[in-house]
Amino acid sequence: MPKLPPSFFSSITARLMALAALTLCGGNALANEPAVLEKMAHDFLTPALATAMPKDAAMPLRAEVVMGSLDARLKLAPCNRVEPHLPNGARLWGRSRIGLRCVDGPTRWNVFVPVTVKAWGPAWVLKRAVAAGDTLTQEDAEIAEIDWAEQRSGVLAVPERWVGQQAAFPLTVGLALRENMVRASQVFAPGAQVRVSGEGGGFSISATGRALTAGMVGENARVKLPGGRVVTGVVRDAQTVELAL
Repeated sequence: MPKLPPSFFSSITARLMALAALTLCGGNALANEPAVLEKMAHDFLTPALATAMPKDAAMPLRAEVVMGSLDARLKLAPCNRVEPHLPNGARLWGRSRIGLRCVDGPTRWNVFVPVTVKAWGPAWVLKRAVAAGDTLTQEDAEIAEIDWAEQRSGVLAVPERWVGQQAAFPLTVGLALRENMVRASQVFAPGAQVRVSGEGGGFSISATGRALTAGMVGENARVKLPGGRVVTGVVRDAQTVELAL
């Protein structure tokens, strides 16, 4: 989710700007009324989301748009041409807004329609509580559909990214597993004897050394070899540190 790729947001923006260039309300006095402006914002947004949502089968997300409303008491001057736009710094993910500005009229104005973009898709949701520091197993969670845009950090969409990891804090039933919830499991402490191995350039090495740092699976650890040399490699298990040669 895997995280959403940057191209997701850039493709939406490009599509929105193209639609904006085609939006004309020539001489229509109703173009300054809230109900009409809200429909323009909706029509501007919907096609862009339909074409820009990721189609990756491993991360099938379904967009849902919840449109907000302008203040019904809003009084705007008549406008010959209203241009929808995405405000600077805004992105169509979670709570956002669509801008509507008068670019051809006696009085220029710019208003914003609130919008919530939901992205429904599969995720791993806890079916039982997990204490802080406990190691997560496949049996701790099950697949359910959630709103990815509502999550405060990246969703862990595949088991390989959380099975065998430790809970960073107490986890309760119903939570979707996210990046900030897990940390690598410690498999050895500083001072432990570990095997250092590596292959490259047609040769391989293997030696036993003393860990200078704690070993977390998938993360780097420093090891002191018998001759005094200190090397750094990736922790593979409770006994192995792999060097990149």
